[in-house]
Amino acid sequence: MVGSSVDGVKPQRILVVGAGHVGLYAALRLSKKLRSTEAEVIVVDPQPHMTYQPFLPEAAAGSISPRHSVVPLRRELRRCRVLSGEVVRISHARKVATVAPIVGPAVEVPYDHIVVAPGSVSRTLPIPGLRENAVGFKTIGEAIWLRNHVLDRLDVAATTVDKDTRRRALTFVFVGGGYAGIEALAEMEDMARYALRYYAELDASDMRWVLVEATQRVLPEVDRDMGAYTVEQLRHRGMDIRLETRLESCVDGVVKLSDGDNFEADTIVWTAGVKPSPMLDETDFPRDERGRITCLPTLQVVTADGSVVAGAWSAGDCAAVPDLSSSQPGALCSPSAQHAVRQARRLADNIRATLRGAALRNYSHKHVGSVASLGLHKGVAQVYGIKVRGVLAWFMHRTYHLSRIPSLNRKIRVVIDWTLALFLRREVVSMGELHTPREPFTDVTPHLDR
Repeated sequence: MVGSSVDGVKPQRILVVGAGHVGLYAALRLSKKLRSTEAEVIVVDPQPHMTYQPFLPEAAAGSISPRHSVVPLRRELRRCRVLSGEVVRISHARKVATVAPIVGPAVEVPYDHIVVAPGSVSRTLPIPGLRENAVGFKTIGEAIWLRNHVLDRLDVAATTVDKDTRRRALTFVFVGGGYAGIEALAEMEDMARYALRYYAELDASDMRWVLVEATQRVLPEVDRDMGAYTVEQLRHRGMDIRLETRLESCVDGVVKLSDGDNFEADTIVWTAGVKPSPMLDETDFPRDERGRITCLPTLQVVTADGSVVAGAWSAGDCAAVPDLSSSQPGALCSPSAQHAVRQARRLADNIRATLRGAALRNYSHKHVGSVASLGLHKGVAQVYGIKVRGVLAWFMHRTYHLSRIPSLNRKIRVVIDWTLALFLRREVVSMGELHTPREPFTDVTPHLDR
């Protein structure tokens, strides 16, 4: 939406920082609900797409095309101005954001209202070897890399004659028993087990899949019996589930756990929670002890003394939003996609109300439940207190997330992927050269003496 002044009145400039669940949905709704004479909406994100993270495990496992788990920003936000860059600083006192584009010097972008929604990053710990040997699972690039890497390890194991090399290649460690960790572990094991039909040299018993979780349970968003059922199902598939266990070191791929066990692994995936984007450190917004921007139920930014920060709004993973549906004093909304999407809509409507002089409304939504996939035709779900397991839960998982992913284009493409999977065999080929595309060319290109 590119604004144009009418009768000398300049449209309000709304700057949306980040194009995740909050940023995309808020910008989309603002562009539809406001006239171009009222506001100009600018969206800034370093990526040209929004990643629908609940589909990352299926994209990694090959159940859907990786391209279909992302939403192109310029296609969806046609009435907005999209800047491909990164907001590196926000001075709300001057109402200016500093944007570093993909190429070129940083520029200052003034605004009247700002939606701060840079999302979250992996919450890592100072564990020896973690930086050098582990990979996260928050981006489509990480999901594609993990798929190619796991399949490549099968090729290594099938070819080597060294038992230690084979054992290391076929050991896969996932740290963190939340939804991201459980779904990634289950989907990747399901894919690898399927791929073994093409490896006469390997057997499912040769693979070792390890989940390391520091607490007593997995899937804390559901009741304990559902978490226990999940552990039981994973162990039934031969997985090694370590509860109340911490990763203490993984230097050179040697995994050392707090229970005293040591072993080698070529694959270490870190999914142990998230934290607000570090970009918030370069802003002058008030934040709580966990680094989240403090907000009112209206999604307006608020100071510790209760003063509203005019023109500043936030929601999602990086915001501390009061949970009005909870009876517990001081409760905050959980950092889930379910809350983020609904908060984005309320935020957009409240910005529109502010511009038109109308009353603001509080965000209030009771968390309806959770769904999780445990691989093809397997899952758990707890919705409105009703607990479902197995294929029905898996179907509920797919149905819910299909309804949530933005755009009809992506919904149709995902359905087509799923439909084709019913009739065609799963693709289990590694495309590892995607990660180093110039190596074959540089290897055959002669060096020039200077």
